[in-house]
Amino acid sequence: MIIGRVIGNVVSSRKYDSLQGYKLLLIRPQYSDKSEVIVAADVMGAGVGQQVIVSFGESNQHALTKNAPIDALVVGIVDNEPIIDLSEQP
Repeated sequence: MIIGRVIGNVVSSRKYDSLQGYKLLLIRPQYSDKSEVIVAADVMGAGVGQQVIVSFGESNQHALTKNAPIDALVVGIVDNEPIIDLSEQP
């Protein structure tokens, strides 16, 4: 899992049937050296600017109400931004 910030929405009027009903969000991972943006399905109701927890992989199917081709899923909304001192890592 990662912590990321929602930076936008993906609007898709045509998509695979089992993706219907899932909101798709653009997430920028935080606490990482990588500069990337991922697309994650959301059932938690996260909005732009919120910090979220994103899960990856096949285990996401356990959190879904129906089988869908989702490899990144918002599984939580962070209430208080964690304080992490990256300078103390080995």
